[in-house]
Amino acid sequence: MQQQNNKAVATWLLVGAVMIVIQVLLGGLTRLTDSGLSITEWQPLLGSIPPLNNTQWQEAFDKYKELAQFKSIHSYFTLSDFKFIYLWEWFHRIWARLMGVVFVIPFVYFIYKKWINKTMLTPMIILFLLGGLQGFVGWFMVKSGVGTDLIFVDHTRLAIHFIAALILLIYVIWFVLKLIIPVNELVYAPTAKSMNIIIIVVLTFQLIYGAFMAGSRAAYAAVTWPSINGYFAPPLMITKENFWSDIINNLLAIQFIHRGLAYILLILIIVFTFQLKKIKGNKFFHTTRYWSLYLVIVQVVLGIFTILKYTSTYKLILSITHQFVGMLLLISLFITLFSLSKKERA
Repeated sequence: MQQQNNKAVATWLLVGAVMIVIQVLLGGLTRLTDSGLSITEWQPLLGSIPPLNNTQWQEAFDKYKELAQFKSIHSYFTLSDFKFIYLWEWFHRIWARLMGVVFVIPFVYFIYKKWINKTMLTPMIILFLLGGLQGFVGWFMVKSGVGTDLIFVDHTRLAIHFIAALILLIYVIWFVLKLIIPVNELVYAPTAKSMNIIIIVVLTFQLIYGAFMAGSRAAYAAVTWPSINGYFAPPLMITKENFWSDIINNLLAIQFIHRGLAYILLILIIVFTFQLKKIKGNKFFHTTRYWSLYLVIVQVVLGIFTILKYTSTYKLILSITHQFVGMLLLISLFITLFSLSKKERA
């Protein structure tokens, strides 16, 4: 009976995980369509309802006209143009609210049916706190472009928003794995596990710099490969003024670090895969151990084409696919880490 209950809870959480992935992709589309600043207020409840008549639409448009983004790059916008970007951001926000419903209502039902036992309660509370935090971080990001001279949201806040979403996603995935994968399916391999953790740390920095790339539009600084505007290491990426500011704000430095981390990840995961190949495991381990290698190869290729085609009509589809595969790569590495988490040798 407990196994059946766990399966039901795991299915519910997997639906939530898929919704989180979709939400992150919607966030990417919102950014790529310059829609993120179209809604200038954060109203958790009333914000669920978009403008319903021309007067309300015009009021929303007038608020957007006060932003630096409108004055600098969208001054040609008509009300119809504004509606397009508004609805992208509105859908991104309404999907977040829908996620809240999908998580809360089944949770209450499972509590009522006693399918959630005491050991699950604390992780569930943490899950809901992470979800609520993500909503706040989202507004914290948007706020950077409201009432300021920034044309787009601050790219460091975008990175915080992105990483917070990934933490929530991985937390849900890990919870699911604990519910459906029995302990005897796990493998004891401390060396490989340590390597796995190192790769996740490197990938985390890579994802942060991916958000920096997206938020700062750093791809426009160099749409060449394998060189960066003819250089391996562009001379203008590090100035003598402030090293830390350069690696966070200099567009060439951001792109150089993002590319460099991609190459390092590729090498690390190849070495890691050879380690995994030597380990004797069960069906779950053998099914999942090559996923990260396949995904990192696809991700590197996508990254190259995203840079080369960033000024073309393929930018949107390549960028979103690149983001999606990056999330899958992170998930695959945590699945491998879970499979290597056996405490001691049998």
